[in-house]
Amino acid sequence: MNQNNSNFNSFNFEKIADTIIRLGVLFLLIGWCYDILKPFVLIIVWAIVIAVALSPVYEAIVKLFRGKKILATIFLALLLISILVIPSILVTQSLYEEINNFTNYYQTNGHLIPPPGASTKDWPTFTKPIVEIWQTASEDISKVIIKYSDQLKVVGEWLLFSLAGIGKGILQFIVSIIIAMGLLLYSDPLTSVSKSIFIKLIGKNGEHYALITVATIRNVVKGFLGVALIQSMMVGVGFFLAGVPFAGIFTIICLILAIIQVGIGPIAIPVVIYMFSVTDTTSATLLAIWIGITLISDNILKPIFLGRGNPPAPMLVIFLGAIGGFLYNGFIGLFLGAVILTLGYKFFLSWIEIIEDEIIEE
Repeated sequence: MNQNNSNFNSFNFEKIADTIIRLGVLFLLIGWCYDILKPFVLIIVWAIVIAVALSPVYEAIVKLFRGKKILATIFLALLLISILVIPSILVTQSLYEEINNFTNYYQTNGHLIPPPGASTKDWPTFTKPIVEIWQTASEDISKVIIKYSDQLKVVGEWLLFSLAGIGKGILQFIVSIIIAMGLLLYSDPLTSVSKSIFIKLIGKNGEHYALITVATIRNVVKGFLGVALIQSMMVGVGFFLAGVPFAGIFTIICLILAIIQVGIGPIAIPVVIYMFSVTDTTSATLLAIWIGITLISDNILKPIFLGRGNPPAPMLVIFLGAIGGFLYNGFIGLFLGAVILTLGYKFFLSWIEIIEDEIIEE
C-alpha cells in the first residue's frame, strides 16, 4: 500500500514538474517574442486597426481592379501615404515660410506682432485683458515674455514635445500602412486565424467577440477619427486660403481637439475673431462662414458614418482613450488610444450581457 502511494506521489510529482517546465519554457518563449517585437507592437496594432477599418474600401478597390489584389494593394498604399505625406509637407513648408516672414517683419519694423486693429475697441469687455496683452506684445514682446515666462515655458515645452511626437507618429503611420496592406492582401486566411484565436481564448462566444471587435474598430475610425480628420482638413483649407498666420500649426491643434471630442471651436473661433481685426471684412466673413459650416458638419457627418444607431461608446470613453493614448504613446496613441479603450468598453458591456443571459437561462 505504501509502495503504491509512493509510486502515485512520484508520478504526480513528475507530472507537475513536467507541466511546470513546459509552462516555463512556453512563457519564456512568449516573453522573448514580446521583447523582440516590443519596438513594433504599437505599429503592428495600429496596422491591424487600419486593415480592419479599410477592409470594405479595399474590397471595393479590388473589384475596381478586376480582382488584381496586388495592384489594388499598391494603389491603396500610395493613396494613403499621399494623404498623409502631402499635407505634412504643406504644413512644414507653411511653418517655415511663416517663421521667415515673422523674422523679416521683425527686422524691418522692429516688432514681431502687429498691433491690434481699430475694430478691437468694439469687442466685449471680457476681451480687454487679451487686447492689452496683444498691444504690449506689439510694442515690446520681451515684456510679455518676461511677465509670462513660466506659462510660456510650459507651452513651449508642450509644443516641442508635440511636434517631435508628430514627426515620429507620421513615420509610424507610414510603416503601419505598409504592414496593413500586407494584412489586407492576405485577409482571407488571417480572418479565419483570428476567429480561431478568439474562440480558443474566449470559448463559444469567441466569434461574437470577433464581430464586436471588427464593428467597434470600424465605427470608431469612421465616426470619430474620420470625422475629426475631415473637419481638420476643412478648417485647414479655410486657414490657408484666408492667409491665417501659422495655419499649419493651428490645423494640427484642431485635429487633436477634434479627435479628443473637444471640437475645433476653441481654436477656430479665436482665429476668426483675430482675422476680423487684421484683414478685410469680406475675407474674414467668408472664413467665418466656412468655419461655421465646419462646426455644423460634425452633426451631419457622424450620423452618416455611424448610422442612426447608438455611438460605439460615450464621448468620455473616446476622450480618455485619446488623451491617455497621446500621453502614453505620442501622436499615434491619439488615434489608437480611442480605439483600444472603446474596444475594452464594448467587451466589458458584452461580457456583462452574456453573464446576465446565462443567469436568466439558469
